[in-house]
This record gives sequence, structure tokens and C-alpha cells, in this order.
Amino acid sequence: MLIDTFGRKITYLRISVTDRCNLRCAYCMPAEGIVRQSHDSILRYEEIFKIVQIAADNGVTEIRLTGGEPLVREDIVELIKMIRSVPQITDISLTTNALLLEEYAARLKLAGLNRVNISLDTLDPEKFKKITRVGSFEKVWAGILAAEAAGLQPIKLNAVVIRGLNDTEIPALAHLSVDKPWNIRFIELMPVKNQESWGDGFLPPEDAYVSKQEMLQILQTYNLQAVHDMDGSGPAKYYRIPGAKGTIGFISPIGEKFCDECNRLRLTADGNLRPCLLSEIEIPLREAIRKGEDILPLLQKAVLLKPGGHEITSHYSSTGRCMMQIGG
Repeated sequence: MLIDTFGRKITYLRISVTDRCNLRCAYCMPAEGIVRQSHDSILRYEEIFKIVQIAADNGVTEIRLTGGEPLVREDIVELIKMIRSVPQITDISLTTNALLLEEYAARLKLAGLNRVNISLDTLDPEKFKKITRVGSFEKVWAGILAAEAAGLQPIKLNAVVIRGLNDTEIPALAHLSVDKPWNIRFIELMPVKNQESWGDGFLPPEDAYVSKQEMLQILQTYNLQAVHDMDGSGPAKYYRIPGAKGTIGFISPIGEKFCDECNRLRLTADGNLRPCLLSEIEIPLREAIRKGEDILPLLQKAVLLKPGGHEITSHYSSTGRCMMQIGG
């Protein structure tokens, strides 16, 4: 069992399979783009599988695949099949922008994927294109419906709330939970190498943050009721509109710090373990696994370096990697 110095059991591993993405979201990726990792720098599926096996032998039961955009990586379905073969892994999920989900949903389910988290910051097609710089709302919506039809449930829709852009849409997004058994999750904007200007039409990043408390105030007319029996080990706190089929969640690393319950490690596409999303600490695995060395001590080292909590405040931001390079 992997247990950190604060007594937290590590049961969840997030794996970024690529640093490439078919969107260019303003808060996630610099407008000028990033320097992409070379093909040889990215972990091979066999290497990821080996890491999963070792992690599973030491208490990890949940795997989430992220990117970049994981569906742009060739043969991603095969990786899911490989992970599904590990007996200790009880839950496999995937975070996606859903542009390719209409094509992949049925195959992902058949391969053993349990569920998906889908980024959806707005219901306005023009605003969607502004946020993503290149995206198609219609393709994403078709992907959401395909995931639902394939049984990739529960559907979780993630909206990063940005002042002056989509904060006025919080009620409309929340209302999606009334008729659909979907989890609509509002995420506070995190300062992760995104504090430079995002371009025309955006507030300065330091002014774009909206707290969970303000979001709840915006939704006060919905008379939200707290939900305490949600499955999963994530950081979201859930509520329900009375009579709704779905739920509303809030992920608030700044407005309501949840580090005490953190049970995860993150593996970047180029093979570095991050004990905390909002810390620059990384433990390199790639070269060790390619040399055939025992990597369990490296996993244990990452766990022991896991901080009690992040240091993000309104005056601090991560500068090492942008969000799409970390895996979120």
C-alpha cells in the first residue's frame, strides 16, 4: 500500500497519454502553443501498462486517462484493454474534450472504459469557439450524446468558470442536470502557467477567477441540496436541484481547499510522476523503466514527497508546465 506522510492512502493514478490536443483552450494552453514532446519521449503503452501493474500491486484501484486530448493518441482503445486486464483496477475513466467521442464511444465502452469526464465550458457555439480557439460545439454535443448512448456513465461535464466569459451561463449549465442524469461540475480557475494575457475579449487572468462561494450565490434560486452519497474519490462536492435527475458539483482548490483528502498521483506523458498537480515536484520514471530497473522505489519516493496541501493563492501561480502538459 502507498501511504504518504500524512496518512493518505494513494489509490488513484492519473495518466497523461499525450501532450497533444485538437483544441487550444485559452486557460489551458498558451496562444503560441507549446513545444511538443518528441515521439521517443512519450511513454509507450507497454511502459504505461507496467507502471499500472506495479501501482495496482501497491493499492491503486482507479485509473484516469488524460492528455492533452487522449483520443488523439493512436490505438488508445488498446491501452484501455490492457489496463482492464489488471484485476486490481476497478475503475477506468477518461477525460476528453469530446471532439472525437462520437467516433470512439462504443469502442471505448467495449474495451472496458467505465466513464468519461467531458470539458464543456459553454452552451454558446460562438463562445465555445472563442474559448477553445478552434473547437466545434456541435461535434462536442454529438460526442456527449454518443457517450450516453454507449453507457459511459455517469456523464460528467466539466466547466471551468471564467469571469466575464461564461460566469453568466452557470444557471443554464446547472439546468442540464434537471432532465439528464448528468453530473455538471463547475471548476475554479487554477493559475497553472496561464497568467499571461489570453488575447482580446478576455479579462486579465488574475481578474478571471470565480470562487465556489460566488457560484453558489449565483445558483441560490435553485435551492440546492447537498448530496453526500456520491460514488467516486474525486474532490468535487455535490448538490442537487430538488427533483433533478442529475447533480451539480464544485471543484474548488482555492475557495475550499480539499488537499486533506487527496489520494492521487499524476503521471505525465513523458514519464514523470507528480505528487501534486499544483506543485513543480516531479519524479522521473521513463529512463528507469526503459533500463528495466525496479520503479517501485520511485513511486514510493513520489508518495513521500506529496505535500500536505498546495501553495496556490491569488499571488502564486505554477510556472513549470501548462495544464495540458501535466494532464490536469
